[in-house]
Amino acid sequence: MRYQKYSWLAVLMVAGLFACKKEEVGKTADNIPAIPVVVQNAMAFRPDPTVSTSKSAGGAIQIILAIPAESERSIKEITKVAANTTYSQIQSSGSTGFYNTAPIAGNGKTVTFNTTIAEYITKAGPINPNPPASNAELPKRFYFLLTLDDNSTIVTTSVRVLVLD
Repeated sequence: MRYQKYSWLAVLMVAGLFACKKEEVGKTADNIPAIPVVVQNAMAFRPDPTVSTSKSAGGAIQIILAIPAESERSIKEITKVAANTTYSQIQSSGSTGFYNTAPIAGNGKTVTFNTTIAEYITKAGPINPNPPASNAELPKRFYFLLTLDDNSTIVTTSVRVLVLD
C-alpha cells in the first residue's frame, strides 16, 4: 500500500514535467533576432562589441552595423539610436529622448553611425570626468533600432565605446 502511494506520486510528478511548456517570449526568453547583426569595426568584446575613439585624434566615433551577406534582407535604416545604460529607451514606443533626430540610411547589408565625443556629451548628458578619462569606456552605451527593407525591425546588442589617449 505504501509503495503504491509513492508510485502514484512519481507518476504525477513525471506527468507534470511533461505538461510544462517552454516560455517563448518574456523576460527570461532569449529573444535572438532571426537575422544577426554584427559590429564590423569592433575592436573588442567586453562582453558587448566595443569600438574605440581617440581624444587626441578628435574623438570621432564610428559604429558599422552589418547583417550577413547571404541574408535575403537588406538594412533600410537605423531608425532610432539611444545612449543609455539599459535597453529600456530603445525598446520604448516613444519618439523623444533619442540620440538621433532623423533616420540614418542603410547601404545594403551595412549601415554606419558616426558621432563624436563632443556630440555624445551634448546628447547623452553630462559625464564625469569631462573630457572622459583615457582608457575608459563612455558611461552610456549605444543601442540601435534597425529597420530592414521589409519594414521588420531589429534591436541590436549594446555597443560600448572605449576612449583612448
